[in-house]
Amino acid sequence: MVRKAYILLVLVMTTFVGMSQVGNNSVEFQLQGSVKGKENYEPISGVQVSTDKGAFTRTNALGEFKIRASVGDMLIIQGPELQTVRHIIKSEEDIDVLVEGYGSAIDTKSKKREVSGARKSLMEHQRFLDSANFYKKTDLEKSIDFVASSMELLGSAGNKRELSMSLRMLGEIYTYHGQYDLAITNFKDALAAQETNKTKILLGKTYVQNGNNAGAMEVLEPLVEVKNMVPYQRIELLEALGDANKASNNLKRAQDYYKEGLLIAKKNQISPKEIDLNSKIADVFASEDKLIEAEGFYQNSLDLSREVAPERLIQESEKVADFYNQKNRFEDEIQLRKQNLSELEQMPRSSRATDKKGAVKDTITSQRINYKIANAYIAQDKLDEAIPYLEKSIVEANRDDDLVVQKDATRTLSEVYRNKGEYNKALESYQDYVAVVDSLYVRKEQEIASAAQFNREIANTQNRISSLEQERELNQSKYSLAVTEQQLYEETSKRQKWIIYSLIFGIALMALTAYLYYRSNKQQKLANNLLALKSLRTQMNPHFIFNALNSVNNYIAKSDERSANRFLSEFSVLMRSVLENSEEDFIPLAKELQLLQLYVKLEHSRFSDKFYYEINVDQHIDVDAFQIPPMLLQPYIENAIWHGLRYKEEKGMLKIVLRQLTKDMVEIRIEDNGIGRKKSAELKTTNQKKQKSKGMGNIQKRIQILNDMYKNRVEVSISDLNQDRTGTKVSLKLKKQ
Repeated sequence: MVRKAYILLVLVMTTFVGMSQVGNNSVEFQLQGSVKGKENYEPISGVQVSTDKGAFTRTNALGEFKIRASVGDMLIIQGPELQTVRHIIKSEEDIDVLVEGYGSAIDTKSKKREVSGARKSLMEHQRFLDSANFYKKTDLEKSIDFVASSMELLGSAGNKRELSMSLRMLGEIYTYHGQYDLAITNFKDALAAQETNKTKILLGKTYVQNGNNAGAMEVLEPLVEVKNMVPYQRIELLEALGDANKASNNLKRAQDYYKEGLLIAKKNQISPKEIDLNSKIADVFASEDKLIEAEGFYQNSLDLSREVAPERLIQESEKVADFYNQKNRFEDEIQLRKQNLSELEQMPRSSRATDKKGAVKDTITSQRINYKIANAYIAQDKLDEAIPYLEKSIVEANRDDDLVVQKDATRTLSEVYRNKGEYNKALESYQDYVAVVDSLYVRKEQEIASAAQFNREIANTQNRISSLEQERELNQSKYSLAVTEQQLYEETSKRQKWIIYSLIFGIALMALTAYLYYRSNKQQKLANNLLALKSLRTQMNPHFIFNALNSVNNYIAKSDERSANRFLSEFSVLMRSVLENSEEDFIPLAKELQLLQLYVKLEHSRFSDKFYYEINVDQHIDVDAFQIPPMLLQPYIENAIWHGLRYKEEKGMLKIVLRQLTKDMVEIRIEDNGIGRKKSAELKTTNQKKQKSKGMGNIQKRIQILNDMYKNRVEVSISDLNQDRTGTKVSLKLKKQ
């Protein structure tokens, strides 16, 4: 009885307050006006325009605004670069508000041209931000592109205020799409460019959404002491502090913040926030099991919602229904949800929130409400009453492609049939459930792939934004120099020389920066190539040593100790020379020939029954004048011996010929009359075919890198020696350095 009396008292008080507020309202109208600088009449964009009753807007790129107001209301004009202006509205006529201290009083032709250009840039910047805000919820990529375009404008004429606005918009976009870390980063960058209360509040709210309640309170609590904050912004601050404390389980402090915000919302008649705060206060009471108080505030939110919009009424009604469900008041829950269904059916489908695929993405959908009604019946063991609502939920979820609700409702329907003993229907529903789960699984895989692609696009976009910011800083320096030149020119011609020197210095600095950037890139590329060459050389040496040691092993296997000792002695001389040259990109051609002679001699000592060899060098060639990469020819000679001559039945011939083609070019030709490349490939074992020659692969990579570094100094071609495809000819053309 006491509980009913309390509820009745709350309803009577709410009704009385509402009637008194309605009685005190005067007729509202749409007031139009503009905000301009008093000294130069320059339009000021992005200025906060509010009334003492809570209406709020901002000026557009032309400094114009529209706001709902009544005669007698106080109009408040605020901005970070402005003196706050208060104006009493005396009629419905348009007003022009002139703000002191914005711009200078210089009124020259050049100043007018500058203001005109700045105004055009300002309008364009604001237009891009308006477009980004328009596409924020529907097209992430397009929205971010508009922000990037707004920042590109700042390259030559932007200031920190516009930069802060762009970064703040980017943070809002990321927040809407759940990219809280990126949002926080951009809000911080916006604050670094220009500190504003709005950006701090947005940062605090994003901290709460990201679970960093301590960070949110650290940002937001100092704002409580800020004076002259517009009412709507003050309410958002208190609400965010309440959310942070509620999430931290500081329920008493959360309730205090919510109630303080509710008082301001009531005083300024900001109905949407009154609804939000009544609902959140009720949530706190419900979590403390103070049911009477919770129900009273829930009822307040419902009463206020009826005056706003049907969608908001259904949203608040569903919160209350969830509250009834938690307290096992299933009959009250069912009655309220049925009313919501009736309200929802009267609304046009186009007004319901949907995502890009058409599936309703919030909880206010007929299929979800039907499913919750069915669950309430099931909780009371009223299975027959639950079945129609489950079936309707499944049909509507299928229509809206809402696989999650369709899955849950189908599974629950199967369980209901099973509990009723109708096993055939239970099996049929379970089979439907399995089919929906399969479809949901496929969709989840697609969503995961899309999320991965989405994250890559986000990373690329953020990198683009960072690059734009770096460009903006560089261009801002150039723009500052140009402005300084113009000002100094107007003040006195005597200082023109200093302006010219400054410009020359700026251009030289930019040229130096470009040169250093180019040189840094070139050095980095050179370093990468040198590192690659070093890596290939380190691979080359073990490969060569391994093949040579195979020859030693062959002598040892034959117990030919004398030949093994002789071979090792000559091999050590060869290895000493190879190691001495291992760190060099190029060595004299004469040294390379000495190495080749020693190498061929070693190989001939092993395969003396397989081939003769001869090395012919044109006497007119100055071998000391040409440079060649060390060990470049050895793999070709090795291939000729091991894969061409070794398999020849009769004794073959290996020729190494050096001849001068031009004054600056020699040709080194390696010829063998072995079995040829085709026959050699046929003789390879299966394992050998799977393994690509490491030495030849390294040689190709070395030649490619060296030609890239030294402008095509080495050219190699490989062909058959004879028309019957026997024998092999390697032609290496070497240019003088």
